[in-house]
Amino acid sequence: MKIELKNKTILVTGANSGIGFAIALELLNSGAKVALHYNRKSNGVDLLEKQFPSKAKKFQSDFSKSSNVAKFFNKVLSWSKNLDILINNAGTAILNPIEKSENEWIDNWNTIMNINLLSAGILCKKALQLFQKQSSGRIINIASRAAFRGDTPEYLAYAASKAGMVALTKSIARGFGKNGITAFSVAPGFTRTAMAQKSIDEYGEDFIMKDISLNDLTEPKDIAPVVVLICSGQFDHGTGSCLDLNAGSYVR
Repeated sequence: MKIELKNKTILVTGANSGIGFAIALELLNSGAKVALHYNRKSNGVDLLEKQFPSKAKKFQSDFSKSSNVAKFFNKVLSWSKNLDILINNAGTAILNPIEKSENEWIDNWNTIMNINLLSAGILCKKALQLFQKQSSGRIINIASRAAFRGDTPEYLAYAASKAGMVALTKSIARGFGKNGITAFSVAPGFTRTAMAQKSIDEYGEDFIMKDISLNDLTEPKDIAPVVVLICSGQFDHGTGSCLDLNAGSYVR
């Protein structure tokens, strides 16, 4: 089934690689106009701009500094003029064991929360203000299975930030549905991305495969079609829900 999104304007954060890149590519192939957020590297968003010159536009912002986020959103709107869907995908996972000094541990915690949760909260606030005026809008927050099953002791902040995204999604869905606004979260499990490659290198792919029930490790391209389906509006009565895409590694 081909989904058409020709009249939709969508913002995707963390669009340069991995899940965000796959989502952005799928949206652009479906006809959407897409604002592409990136921070340091831009090779992925550069490729999308070149491939879809009239539909894709990149915007740089460092979400570790919360003061950047609203400015970034305003820049996007100055280009797009309107927004139909916000997809919060930007995220980081910093190794942060409790053995670190208190100051370093807190600094890492705050960086993770700023990028993973606070930036999403600020962008949701800005989008909700716009969506209320339009009486329509969708928000999709890319969380993680860690929101539900937790993570290792070195990634306490990562798991907490993703659980916060799920709760944020539910609150938006319950609070703004009568305004024509829907909200969803997607919780991938271990996915083959550059960020995950460190774990593959450390533990080996065989070790990771033992944790899932399918024969193939999840790829970003396995996540993207689900997000596009949500963008189409065909899943609107699932507002507030979280879709688990973890290859059976966590079932609830």
